[in-house]
Amino acid sequence: MARGDLGIAVPPSWRRRSDPAHGVLVAARATRLPASGVRPELTLTCASVDRDLESWREEAMRELAERLDDFALEDEDTYDLDGHDVAYRRFAHRLGAADLLCDQWAWVAGGLGITLTCSVAREDYGDYFDMFEAIAATVDIGPLAA
Repeated sequence: MARGDLGIAVPPSWRRRSDPAHGVLVAARATRLPASGVRPELTLTCASVDRDLESWREEAMRELAERLDDFALEDEDTYDLDGHDVAYRRFAHRLGAADLLCDQWAWVAGGLGITLTCSVAREDYGDYFDMFEAIAATVDIGPLAA
């Protein structure tokens, strides 16, 4: 569980931490190190948002493109997930020598922007994308959306 009305299911073996003062509701990393040497991780964040979902995500992608090395948006979609609009983005970037893929889901509810970002080395993506989708399906924005 994270922040009052928000919920998420994290793999039980993953190490968790939070920093609510900086908008990080849950950050978790796999305890098992894959062959790539890059631990899969996820972060659930929350921030005030004063605009619609699409314009918020467009700005976020522009900011990521400026900040991350070799940023490339590989997939994007907006769809209904359990009665709430969710913006999905998959993007790649480099961190040191690692080529990372990130799956990101975002919701706007009650003036808050909730973002789940799951990242993994590109070569490990096939082993984790189903898990990331299952985790995203557990995000419960509950009464925030009312």
